Amino acid sequence: MQGFSDPLSRSYARWTGFFYLGIAIAGGFSIAYVPSQIVVAQDAGATVANILARAGLYHMGIAADLVVMVFELMAMTMLYFMFRHVSQTLSFAAAMARLSMVSVMSAMLFFHAGADLLAHSDQVMTHFTADQRADLAGLLLEMHRAGVWIWQVFFSVHLVLLGFLVVQSGRFPVLLGYGLMLGAAGYALDSIYAFAFPNVTWLGILRIGLLAIVTLSEVGFALWLIIRAPKAPETFRSALAPNRQQMPA
Repeated sequence: MQGFSDPLSRSYARWTGFFYLGIAIAGGFSIAYVPSQIVVAQDAGATVANILARAGLYHMGIAADLVVMVFELMAMTMLYFMFRHVSQTLSFAAAMARLSMVSVMSAMLFFHAGADLLAHSDQVMTHFTADQRADLAGLLLEMHRAGVWIWQVFFSVHLVLLGFLVVQSGRFPVLLGYGLMLGAAGYALDSIYAFAFPNVTWLGILRIGLLAIVTLSEVGFALWLIIRAPKAPETFRSALAPNRQQMPA
């Protein structure tokens, strides 16, 4: 496990990039593709019918969510150690913001599981009619969707801090760092738009533009870590040495 032992090494950077890119791929599948194939807006009955007809796809989406969370924990931890020499406080705050996001995402899985149970089992809520059970399943999926707007707020905070750390580190293209900081507002605006101003057209357009910027920045950062895997100069290692000496054996 040498690739996880030196936060300033190329192998460590590549592993971090691998986890980050894995999050983007698995997350795109579970958050974007699966709901587009299962959920029918304003029609809980059709949505439940899709869950039954495409149970394999629905369960694959849940499995992809679990992959995202495992990869998130690895990426969060590795990013903390990668940028700890820049600022221990901000690096830790970024990790805590991302951990808060993962906590919300974990809780959201109960809503997916509940909708799946209502769709497949006739031993749950037996006094409810089929339509009422479908409506309840639809409510659980709506609560899951609302969870997305909650974790996006924490993720916005994380991206602002991560972008700042990228810029200050001197190891990565500053354009990626500024893209993360600027685009982070896209996640926050997406939540604000969904919760409070769904009819404000210009706000919807602005959040799409910012989300495009942050997506390109995140994927670019992951690919940079994997392909370039910058090795830290000795000056960084010298700065990190005092921290290592203080760590218990």
